[in-house]
Amino acid sequence: MFGIDSSELLVIIIIAVIVIGPKDLPRALYKVGQIVGKAQGMARHFRTGIDAMVREVELEELEKKWAAQNKRIMEEHPPETTGELEALPAPGAEAAAGEVPPFVAESAPATEAPPYVAEVQPATDGPPYVAQEPVRRGDAGA
Repeated sequence: MFGIDSSELLVIIIIAVIVIGPKDLPRALYKVGQIVGKAQGMARHFRTGIDAMVREVELEELEKKWAAQNKRIMEEHPPETTGELEALPAPGAEAAAGEVPPFVAESAPATEAPPYVAEVQPATDGPPYVAQEPVRRGDAGA
């Protein structure tokens, strides 16, 4: 724990019994236990906060490292461009011009979905619901 041997703990207990007294010792130990528990909770909260900050710093370092590696790889192996990619219009240009993109035109024609119709049918398998007024206390006998 704190490097206290059993003989040292025994001396502390004997002094506590003499100073505090056997009558108030359980209450004092209870208070000491509460204080120690609160201190442990605060230490745990502090430790989790520090761990979260360390993880964030590590993630930032990894992101920088990955960005540097990605940049190096992209410089070593530039993407190959073909005429097809350069001929494609900018996104949103087809909608403005009213044209259909080639990948949409080649796909299966869209079928029109039937309109949604909600039909309400009465329940026929049980007695009809009859609304009743609530019975108040004192009104039952009247």
